[in-house]
Amino acid sequence: MANYYDVGTIVSTHALKGEVKVFATTDFPKERFQKGAQLFLKQNQQWLPLTISSVRQHKGMYLLSFVDYQDINLVEPFLKQKLYVSEEDQHDLDDGEYYYHDIVGMTIIDQDSGQEIGKVKEILAPGANDVWVIGRPGQKDLLLPFLKSVVLKIDVPAKKAYVEVPEGLDD
Repeated sequence: MANYYDVGTIVSTHALKGEVKVFATTDFPKERFQKGAQLFLKQNQQWLPLTISSVRQHKGMYLLSFVDYQDINLVEPFLKQKLYVSEEDQHDLDDGEYYYHDIVGMTIIDQDSGQEIGKVKEILAPGANDVWVIGRPGQKDLLLPFLKSVVLKIDVPAKKAYVEVPEGLDD
């Protein structure tokens, strides 16, 4: 059985010809959202394959339409649902590159003290570098920039990352 990974959420419809507005949650949006690419939607415990027939960017989101779904009435049931990519459609990454699903859920450990800081809840992509949102019990979330000087070691099989939190970041 194939694994599927979240790459975006359909947030609204756009016009009458079946376009949907998608908020990307993938680290490879240009690869995932291109004409001819196949995405999946989970409906009634089944995976519905969707082939992208058109794509364009609009106000920081992606406007997609799908083959055989060229009408607003056909795509309205997709609202607020997540889009997925099949594990087979993922490519091997270079050293030092990771998929979001490899990082989310990872335990973050302070390199100096060896103490657990928390777990990665989500990854934000505001611009130059990603920001990991670290959930910490009884404290507010820590926003940790993904920089070589901060994230020192990542152990994907163990689901652990060792970090050095910059002074003043956790105030």
